[in-house]
Amino acid sequence: MQKLLIIFIFSLLGATSFAQKTVSVSKKFAATITAEDLSKHLYIVAGKEMEGRETASPGQRKAAAYIENHFASLGLKPGNNGSYQMTYPVYKDTVLGVDLMLDGKGFELNKDFVPSYYLNNNATNNFSEIVFVGHGIVDKDVDDYAGLDVAGKAVLIMDGAPADFKPSEAGYMASSGMYGKMRTARSKGAAAILISGGGFPRKSGKPAGAMSNDIFKAEVFPNIYTISDAAAKSIAGADWTAWKEAGKTAKVPGKVIQANLTVSFQKKTQELYSSNVLGILEGSDKSDEWLVVTAHYDHLGKDGDVIYYGADDDGSGTVSVLEIAEAFAKAKAAGKGPRRNILFMTVSGEEKGLWGSEYFSNHPSIPLDKVSADLNIDMIGRIDTERTSDDTTNYIYVVGDDKLSTELKPISEGVNKQFTKLVLDYKFNDPKDTERIYYRSDHYNFASKGVPIIFYYDGMLKADYHKPTDTPDKINYVLMAKRAQLVFHTAWEMANRDKMVARDKKLD
Repeated sequence: MQKLLIIFIFSLLGATSFAQKTVSVSKKFAATITAEDLSKHLYIVAGKEMEGRETASPGQRKAAAYIENHFASLGLKPGNNGSYQMTYPVYKDTVLGVDLMLDGKGFELNKDFVPSYYLNNNATNNFSEIVFVGHGIVDKDVDDYAGLDVAGKAVLIMDGAPADFKPSEAGYMASSGMYGKMRTARSKGAAAILISGGGFPRKSGKPAGAMSNDIFKAEVFPNIYTISDAAAKSIAGADWTAWKEAGKTAKVPGKVIQANLTVSFQKKTQELYSSNVLGILEGSDKSDEWLVVTAHYDHLGKDGDVIYYGADDDGSGTVSVLEIAEAFAKAKAAGKGPRRNILFMTVSGEEKGLWGSEYFSNHPSIPLDKVSADLNIDMIGRIDTERTSDDTTNYIYVVGDDKLSTELKPISEGVNKQFTKLVLDYKFNDPKDTERIYYRSDHYNFASKGVPIIFYYDGMLKADYHKPTDTPDKINYVLMAKRAQLVFHTAWEMANRDKMVARDKKLD
């Protein structure tokens, strides 16, 4: 009995010693993620030479080359079948001509109307009548199309809805919203859509062609034109003023307007490409399993000579991935490599609609069912200017850790408590979050495939968000390093634990 007790005590001391050594190792390599190194990388990634890193641009390709060279210098293996880059197609339109004419008289682009550059296709249509369909709403007991035949015709739709109307769906799918009205008109067979709208005259200049990651659709929208109040009045005549007034509180009956309308939209489409950059650090005894660490390296590019630098969004996440990868590579070189493989991936196309991560999730280079989690970093270098708490210099928003696994949040909180002691703010985990932050970065394309995720975020900085003023000199590098170290410690725990994170919660 005494012998068994002695064995147990020595086993316990050995386990404690091992745990202490693991903690010590994690601290040692986390400390290599420094404010100085992050700054050095960021002044390059978010520098003038990268020209704002717009998807499928020369600046984006320069940034991709910089990231690839860094991964290669660390000894990471190429993450896409022998290549560090995973390319995907991008289609860019150039607008050749836009016309909207009534009875031979042309309306002026930006002053009287604007087309939907994203949805419109090459077409010139001539109509001898336009069907006014009131607010263009079909929902519950409301049908503005009742008794009207609009198949193959142009429709004129009023903006807004009667004051007491409540759509059955909220958000962009609402029947009274712009997109809802366009969907309804399409379902009714309209050939062209004119929707009255505000904000005229619009900013003039060369029309910007749309960019897409897929031009092949099961069905397409009719061409859409938002028109000014003055243009709507020219089309409808004297009735328009009365319809607008009546429409504030009630449904407005439809009417067929006799007039010769020409609508034309012409463009050419060029096929380009963009890429994700992938580097793999191989694991030891669990090399059939994976951890993924991601950030998006694209931004908005430039407008003429004005560069949108994207230092925080998401240069901060990009360079954090570079530094986290370097810390793990140094650990492996010292004989302390991870048990699981780690895929470090920076993606492009996030600002366009999560294109790069979507492409990867549909064409994965690793088995997604063997991915324990994705740790995604999108903006961790600044302080939320609307945050009123006292912890403005020691916090991070943690998003999505409660969505797909009951194990993620305890891991995250335990690691933070032990190492970084940041305030973990769960504001954006609220299902009622009006900004829908959980759905707006690349982790979501992993979550949609069932992979548990954590998203690290510093908050919406409205003063500089998506503006040329998001520059490297405004980054809080000390706080950024601490946040990146939290991601490293969390990754360390998850790459070395005995089991993959449980997938025990259903995707909403």
